[in-house]
Amino acid sequence: MDNKKAVVVFSGGQDSTTCLFWALEKFDHVEAVTFQYGQRHIAELDCAREICETLGVKQHELDMSLLNQLAPNALTRDDMEITEGDGLPSTFVPGRNLLFLSFAGVLAKQIDAKHVITGVSEADFSGYPDCRDDFIKSMNVTLNLSMDDKFVIHTPLMWLDKSQVWELSDQLDAFEFVKSRTLTCYNGVIDSGCGDCPSCNLRSRGLENYEKKKAGVTAE
Repeated sequence: MDNKKAVVVFSGGQDSTTCLFWALEKFDHVEAVTFQYGQRHIAELDCAREICETLGVKQHELDMSLLNQLAPNALTRDDMEITEGDGLPSTFVPGRNLLFLSFAGVLAKQIDAKHVITGVSEADFSGYPDCRDDFIKSMNVTLNLSMDDKFVIHTPLMWLDKSQVWELSDQLDAFEFVKSRTLTCYNGVIDSGCGDCPSCNLRSRGLENYEKKKAGVTAE
């Protein structure tokens, strides 16, 4: 496939920003698509815009607020507690990646891009069913059949835990950028976050593990 244009599903978080740097290294032309679906914190959208502007990446922001009406969840409702335990976490948004990848595919079609990149992972995915490799493979087939085209959905982080995601950002010379300018926190705090929510805990554990690994390698 000669087409070297790509669309990155982009939220401004650690994973999608790492994927954006990955795409910028792999493809000749990269654009980002960010979805507004009633997130608790407008800071997430502001962060995504700022990163794209800094990197010189054209960003498309699409209104997906209907998703909030159909699927109430802790990422969009202040009155819902962020919980983990038996079953799916309260932060799971039913249909989110299904819709995001569908619309990313429509955008890719319009700009003649054949590659779609998303930061989903089975290694650190909180049990979300729409982050699994089999879903992505199925979605790729569905996109191609629905538009009679040949898209490729790339998942650079699919088999990486958070420590390995930090390592990848370092390999892409983006470690400090990702560390200081991304927003992963469920409470809307940029950089190291609130230090208390599940997303911050996952991010900080991964960072700690990677820094220990890096220090060990350096010492040898």
